[in-house]
Amino acid sequence: MSTTGTTTFNLDMNDLIEEAFERVGLEVRSGYDFRTARRSLNLLTIEWANRGINLWTIEQGQIVMNTQQAIYALPVDTIDILDAVTRTNNGSQSNQIDINLSRISESDYITIPNKNANGRPIQMWINRQSGGSSVIPQTTLAAAITSTDQTTITLTNASNLPTQGFINIGSETIGYQNIVNNQILNAWRGQNGTTAATHSNGADVFNNQLPSINVWPTPNPPGNQYTLVYYRMRRIQDAGGGVRTQDIPFRFIPCMAAGLAYHLSIKIPGVDPGRIPLLKADYEQQWQLAADEDRDKAPLRVVPRNMFYYR
Repeated sequence: MSTTGTTTFNLDMNDLIEEAFERVGLEVRSGYDFRTARRSLNLLTIEWANRGINLWTIEQGQIVMNTQQAIYALPVDTIDILDAVTRTNNGSQSNQIDINLSRISESDYITIPNKNANGRPIQMWINRQSGGSSVIPQTTLAAAITSTDQTTITLTNASNLPTQGFINIGSETIGYQNIVNNQILNAWRGQNGTTAATHSNGADVFNNQLPSINVWPTPNPPGNQYTLVYYRMRRIQDAGGGVRTQDIPFRFIPCMAAGLAYHLSIKIPGVDPGRIPLLKADYEQQWQLAADEDRDKAPLRVVPRNMFYYR
C-alpha cells in the first residue's frame, strides 16, 4: 500500500462553513447563512489577535530614518511591534551594526525633556493607533505644493489637527512634528510607502491615525544614515470568497472550524442549548493545542542580577 505523497489538505470557505454548520447540527440553506458565517469568521480572527502572538503573522519591516525625524508610520494593519533595532551600514556584509531599541511607555516618552535631541536612536514608544482616516473639518490646502516642497505646508485651518502625526492629501501620506498657526512645519513627504506628489490649492486634507514608532533621540545630521528594522505582528487577513482558503497555518484549521461552530451556535435560532457548552469546550481545547504548538522553541535563560550595597 502506498501513501498519497501529498500534504496539501485545507478547507476553502465553503467547506469550512459547511463543517461548522454540521457541528452545530444544522445545514447551510441560504446566502445569508454564508454571509453571517463569514462575519463570524472575521470576528474570530480578531479574537485570536487579542489572545496573543500568532507566529505566522510576524513580519519584518524596514524604514530609512531621516535626520531629526522622530515619528515613523507603520503599515495600517500593524497590531504591535515585537522587537526593533537601529541599523547602520544597511546592506554591508562586513560593517553592518544593529543596536537594540528599548521600548518605553507613553508616560516615559512624554517626560523626556528634549525630544529633538540628536544621536543614535536607542528608545522607542509605539503609538498603537486605529489606522482610520477622517476628513478634517474646514481644512484644505491654502497653497499648492509640488513634489519637491519638503518642509512647510500651509493649511486654511490647522486647529483640528493633532500637534504631530500624519495627514493624507490625495494618495500621499505626509508626516509632521510641529504646527505653528496654520502651517505644518518639519513635514516629511511620501511616508508609509507613498510617493511625494503635486497637490493643488484647495485639496482636501485627511487626518490619518496610523500606528507609529516614536524614537529618541532623533537621528543625527547627515553622515550617520540609520535604518529602523523591526518585527511586527500584523492582522490576520479577512475571510474571502467561497474558493479562498484562510490566512492560517494548517495546524489551526481544527481550531478555526471549532471556533466558527461555537460562534454560530450562540447566534443562530434553533440550536440545541445543550450543544453550546460542548462546542465552546471543544473550541477552547483546540485553541490550546494549536497555541501551545505555535510558539518559539528557544530555551529560556534567566540570569539573576546581583546588587551590592556598601555603607
